Amino acid sequence: MSAYFVIISLIVVGRSLAGAFPPSAPEVLNRVVIMLCLPALIFIHVPTLEASTALLPLVVVPWTLLAVSVGLVLLLARWLEIRREAVAVLLLLLPLGNTSFLGFPLVEALLGEDRVRFAVVYDQFGSFLIVCTHALFVLAWFGTGTRPSAADMGKRIVTFPPFIALVGALLLGNDWFPDWLMSLARNFADMLLPLVTLAIGMSLRLRLVPEYRRPLLIGLASKLVILPAVALGLILALDTRPDIARVALMEASMPPMITAAALLSSARLAPPLASALVAWGVLLSALTVPLWFFAGRAVFGAA
Repeated sequence: MSAYFVIISLIVVGRSLAGAFPPSAPEVLNRVVIMLCLPALIFIHVPTLEASTALLPLVVVPWTLLAVSVGLVLLLARWLEIRREAVAVLLLLLPLGNTSFLGFPLVEALLGEDRVRFAVVYDQFGSFLIVCTHALFVLAWFGTGTRPSAADMGKRIVTFPPFIALVGALLLGNDWFPDWLMSLARNFADMLLPLVTLAIGMSLRLRLVPEYRRPLLIGLASKLVILPAVALGLILALDTRPDIARVALMEASMPPMITAAALLSSARLAPPLASALVAWGVLLSALTVPLWFFAGRAVFGAA
C-alpha cells in the first residue's frame, strides 16, 4: 500500500506549502502536467499494447461505466438540483479512476507484475481515451458558460496535447526515439505524480461550503461502491478470463483520477469539490479497494 502513502504524503506536503506560493501555483503545475507529463506517459505505454479479443472487457468496462455514471449524474442533478459546476465535477470524476498512479502499483503488488500489461490496456484505451474525448466535451460544455459548437469542441480535442500524443503514439510508436529522447520522456512521466498531487494539496479544501457536501457524498459512494459493483456484474456477464477479470475489477475500484481533478481546477469548475473528492477518495479507497480485491479473488479465483 506504499502507493497510497506516497500520494497522501504529497497531498499533505502540497497543503502545507500552499501559503509559500502564489494562488496561481496549482494552475501552473497542472499546465505542466497536461503539456509535458501526460504526453510523455502516453508515448511510453501506448506503443507496447497488442490487440487481442480476450482484452475486450478491459475496454468495454470503462466505457460502460462512463455511460452508467453519466446517466446517474444527470438523473441525480435534476432530482436534487445540484449546482452546474458540481455536475461537471461528478461527470468527470465518477467515470475516471486513478487507474495508472494507483492502479499500476496496486495491480503489480496484489496480482503480480505480469498483470500490469492488462492494467495498461484498461488505462490507455479506457481512462486516457475518456479523458481525451468525454472530459474535453464536459470541460468545453460547462467551462465556457455557453454551449460550444461542434467545431469548437472538435478544435479543443484535436489541439489537446495528450490527444495529439495518443494519435502520434498509435501511428508512430516510439521505436524511432533516440535514447536521450526516451530518457527525457521517462523523466517527464515520472514528474506527473508529484506535480499533480502537490497541485491538489495546494488547492485542497476539505471543509466545503454546504452546497458541495451532497455532491461529495454522492461522488464517493458512486465511485467507490456503486460503479465497482456494476463493473463486477458486467465482467461476469462478459464471461471474462479470470486473470483479466480481476485486473478489470481492480481498475474499476480505483478512486477518482487526480489528472481529471487537475483539468477541472484549470477550468475553474468547483476546484474545492474536485480536490476533496480526490483526497477523500484516496483515503477511503484504502478500505474499499482491498474489499474489491478480495471480492474478485472470491469470484474469479486466486490464479
